[in-house]
Amino acid sequence: MDIKNAEFVKSSQTVQQFPAPDRPEYAFTGRSNVGKSSLINYLCNRKNLAKTSSTPGKTQLVNHFLINDYWYLVDLPGYGYAKISKKIKQGFAGMIEDYLLNRENLVNIFVLIDSKIPPQDIDLDFIDYLGGHELPFSIVFTKTDKAKRSEFAKNQEAFKNEMNKSWEELPPMFYTSSSKRKGKEELLAYINDCNKLFS
Repeated sequence: MDIKNAEFVKSSQTVQQFPAPDRPEYAFTGRSNVGKSSLINYLCNRKNLAKTSSTPGKTQLVNHFLINDYWYLVDLPGYGYAKISKKIKQGFAGMIEDYLLNRENLVNIFVLIDSKIPPQDIDLDFIDYLGGHELPFSIVFTKTDKAKRSEFAKNQEAFKNEMNKSWEELPPMFYTSSSKRKGKEELLAYINDCNKLFS
């Protein structure tokens, strides 16, 4: 699948503000500074569709983008060490949970994992939360070009080992690099296959 058209639809803070749930929808989330905006721009062949920033926590609302006039790509606020107040951070958590638990057309959640670092508890806890609520998700390793091959392999294996402690079956996993333009075809092919099952 090629993305020929990607347009910003709206930013929302509550379920009531979201677009009508009449199209398949895919959410992207992860720790702050995991490279989410860069990946979204790479997938959509746009430089500034999602706002990138050196300051973690730039995304503070649920952002909907309409792709190929058919499906929604959703940019969720990052979680983790964003330099924002505790009150705002709690608001993020409530907003994300409201979205995840109540968005009926949500097909898949892409959880972005920084391939340069060992497994983080906050990522594993979020994944366990998704599993506990039986929400469909996939793992996307980002910045694979930033780590040495041996380091990436070590971190990836450690992450799988941590998941195997509580998961009988691992979710689909993808390996991407926005700067080296790797992984887009596999991600979009997966979305295309999922779209065929949407009804």
